Order: sequence, then structure tokens, then C-alpha cells
Amino acid sequence: MSDARQPAPAPAPGPGPGPGPGSGSGSAERFDVVVVGAGFAGLYMLHRLRGLGMTVRVIERADDVGGTWYWNRYPGARCDIESIDYCYSFDDALLHEWRWSERYAAQPEILRYLEHVADRFDLRRDIAFGTSVLGAEWDEAGHVWRLRCDDGEIVTATYCVMATGCLSTVKTPDFPGLGSFQGRWFHTGQWPHEPVDFTGGKVAVIGTGSSGIQAIPLIARHAERLYVLQRTPNYSMPAHNRPLTEAELHDALRDHAERRRRCRESESGIPLPPPTDATLDVTPEQRRARYEEGWRRGGISALSAAFTDFFTDEKANRLAQDFARAKIREIVRDPEVAELLCPTHHIGTKRTCTDTGYFETYNRDGVELVDVRSDPIEEITPTGVRTRDRHIDVDVIVFAIGFDAITGALTEIDIRGTGGRALTDTWAHGPRTLLGLQTAGFPNLFMVTGPGSPSVLSNMVVSIEQHVDWIADCLAHLRERGVDRIEATPAAQERWMAHVADLAAHTLYPKANSWYVGVNIPGKPRTFMPYVAGCGQYRRECDEIVAAGYAGFTLGQDANTRQDRDTQQEGART
Repeated sequence: MSDARQPAPAPAPGPGPGPGPGSGSGSAERFDVVVVGAGFAGLYMLHRLRGLGMTVRVIERADDVGGTWYWNRYPGARCDIESIDYCYSFDDALLHEWRWSERYAAQPEILRYLEHVADRFDLRRDIAFGTSVLGAEWDEAGHVWRLRCDDGEIVTATYCVMATGCLSTVKTPDFPGLGSFQGRWFHTGQWPHEPVDFTGGKVAVIGTGSSGIQAIPLIARHAERLYVLQRTPNYSMPAHNRPLTEAELHDALRDHAERRRRCRESESGIPLPPPTDATLDVTPEQRRARYEEGWRRGGISALSAAFTDFFTDEKANRLAQDFARAKIREIVRDPEVAELLCPTHHIGTKRTCTDTGYFETYNRDGVELVDVRSDPIEEITPTGVRTRDRHIDVDVIVFAIGFDAITGALTEIDIRGTGGRALTDTWAHGPRTLLGLQTAGFPNLFMVTGPGSPSVLSNMVVSIEQHVDWIADCLAHLRERGVDRIEATPAAQERWMAHVADLAAHTLYPKANSWYVGVNIPGKPRTFMPYVAGCGQYRRECDEIVAAGYAGFTLGQDANTRQDRDTQQEGART
């Protein structure tokens, strides 16, 4: 349990939302800004906008705050960024009053933290909970966004901010026969609020990505029999999680401003010093010592932080792969099982996981690894799972099959920009944005950590704070200029996406069949979506665009007369 002190709420300034949400009247309420989502991004966005004196409505489909940490309640759900870094930095008092209990916080503690933030800044009064946005349409004549909600309410605002998250739309299980299953089944991304008891049961977990790797060890402790149905093995680094001491917390808080500065300037948003050596510039003994040091430290960057060419050089990456596979073979006693657990893709090009006892779980009696690549799942039956070669009788099925990542939460809403053009049509061949913040043809619509930004390759809270601050500063700038419209230009957008693609092409990332490129969703165009140069470089590029007068964006001009302003700014590089 966290021992965070709970001070009295300190309301931030700003007007209330007027009539309460959810009336279903169909009448349109008008705000300066509407924000979709009340996770880390939506809560901070609301706080910043209030500070500007703007009227704001936040719309959230869940019944309370938390975003991904509201929904992902599965056993073992835990952050893979250290708690001290996976938190807000915008308020010094908040930073010092909250006490993280573990090195890597578990879902209940992160959710309590976000609930505490909502209480402390009195944020809930501007949030419509239990409400889903079905559509958002730009009204050119009225110069507003009109958001249509599932309760019949229409919310209108000059600006719309999509704080919907990168991993919030689950991949729906589509196995034939699922409707006939007579037992219980769950998706890790839509876990029930009440505890699920696996005691004495026969359980199948389908999927060995991050969620599966976190859940499997805990389920195995209680189930009589656990079948892990794996199609693709994944690399996972030990978390070495443990309680945080008061001395550690004191030291971290004392130097937190400097620690956060290092996070912001780093590639991945964590305060590790950047590597200085290439893999082959050191002796084999030095290389192994560097890998061992990282393995003992643990975390997602255990190996990737060791050398400069981890993500760019085939041979260098292969040496890191070899080390990781050797560790799996050391841990797992059955050689055949160990080989099935050894990944073959370039390490790091799919999401590297962190775990607590994952590989050790396969040494337990009653745990069986099923290779569904060689023996694929054919159907779900009333009593279990049928593969091509066998039937597995189970009482419970857990689908750890992931998300429609990065774009799914945006494309599942019917978003229509100028001329009624749908975002899904605009992104039919892959997402197109400028900075991951805006898409041409959708004025006054912002995305937080959208495609074309570091997003999922970074500490999300560091990236979220940077995007929210950029958006808030932009809206303040527009107000100072006396205009109320901003839109990415098509030319600047295409240059930015070419830049993002060129950066990725110089790495090993695009070689993997990962959710980074959308291959886990049938029909989704294959595009490597994140910006790979890191938080620090991305921040500098964003700052350069602002310093050049928001080069690449049209500010305050009518759609019929807007010019591609950035073509007049040769010094501004997008």
C-alpha cells in the first residue's frame, strides 16, 4: 500500500462546466476546449487549460479517472518505468507529498495516484464520466468541433484535444466458437473490477506480450493447470522490483529537477546516461560485463542502454540477442521449453517486456507451454481450446492479445474534418501528422502523443507532459495574437512524415512484425508509427518550430486563403 499523505483538495482556478453532463437532452454545450480521455494526458491537459482561464469539458468513457490504469487491472499489471520517473513533475508539492511504495508501481497504486491528483486539483467537476464519444465533426461555418456522445449529448468547442492514449483500444478476440465457451473468459485490457479467482482451475492464457508476461506468473501460483498458448516469444528483462526505502525517495526528490531534466533530454525518457561505445569497440569480456551489469540493474533498458548501435547494427543487436537467449536457457530447466521461449527477432524492435519470475514460471509443475505457431488455434469450443493437433480442456481463458495501438482510439471515433472528410480515409494508407500533434484538414484538433511522436518508445508521462505543455502554450499564443484557428499544412505534414520514416529506416525497428507497425490488426496499413530519435531530439524539433513562428502550421487564416507558411521559413526544419 502507498503511504501517500492525503491533503485537502486544492482547487485550481477556472470556471465550472455549467449544467451537469449526461442529461441526454441532445442540446449542445459550448466550451473553449473539449478533451477526450481522463488518464495521465487528460488530467494534466485539464489542469493546464484551467490555468489559462479556459472553459473545458473532459469526456471519459470510464466511470472514473485513470485511463489505461483504470482498465488494465489484470494480475501483475505494473509499470515498466520506475515509479519515481513515471509521475507528474508539474507541481512540486504534489511531487513531494506522494510516496511510491515500490521501484515499479503496480496498477492499484498508479490508479490511486491518479485519483489523488484528481482530488487534489478538484478535476472531476469538469469531467463527464461514463460517456463515450461516438463522433467529432468540424463545423466550418460555426468554427467549432461538435462531439456526439452516446448519451445523446452534443458538446461543442473551439478546440478539441484527443487524450485517448496509445494503448486503450483492445484487440477484440475473434476466434471461431468463442460464443460457445461455457467457462469464463477475460481480456487483460478490459479486466473486471472484482478479483478473479483462479484457484484450482484450468486456465489458458493466449498471448505472451507484456500483459501476458506480467499475468502468467501470478495466475500460475493459483491455477491447478496453466496452459500458455504462445505464437511468438518475446524478450523480457528482469524488473528486480522491490520496496523503495525512505533514503531512496529522499535522494530522488532532492535531485528530482535534475533527474527530470535528464529524462527530458534522453532518448527514452528515463535518466540513464546515454551510451558512448559501439558494441564492437570493446572486448568480448567488457561487452559481457556491460550486459551483465544491465541485467542486474533490470528494466526495459537493461541491454539497450549498453551501446550506441543496439538499434541500428545487425551484428551488434545479434550479440545482445545471444546474451538474452543464453539467460533464458540458464533459467528454464527443460531445454525444449527454453528453445520455444527464445525469440528470434531483433531484440528491442518489438516491445521489450519486464517481468518478475516469468521464465522461472515454466519450471513449475502444472505449467505447459503450447506452441501455437506450429500447432495453431482452430477454434474455441464449449469446454476449451482446439488446436490443429489437440484439444485443451480449460475453465478459464485469458486473452492477452494486445491493442489496436497508437491510432485505434482515434480511428474508432468518427472524426470528420474540413469538407466532412473522415480521419479514417485520410489515414487509409497510414497515419499522417505534423509532430504527432495535428493532421492537415482537421483544424483545431490536437492529439496527445499521436503517431509521429516518441509516444510508446518513451516514458509516456514525460512525453505526455511535453505535448500538453506544447498545446497549452500554443493556445495561449493564439489568444495573444487574437486568432482562434490552427492547422497543420499538408506540405509540412508530408515532410515530417518523411523525416519520421527516414529516421526509422536507419534502425532495425521496421524489420519486425510488431504492433509498432500495426501488423497485429487485420487490414491495418503497415507503417512504423513512432518517432525514433528520442524525447530530447523531438523536443528540440518542436521548440524550433515554435521559435520559427509555428512554421508548418497555418494560424488564424480562412481555409480558402491559408498559405503554406513554412515554405517561407527555409531556416525551419521539420
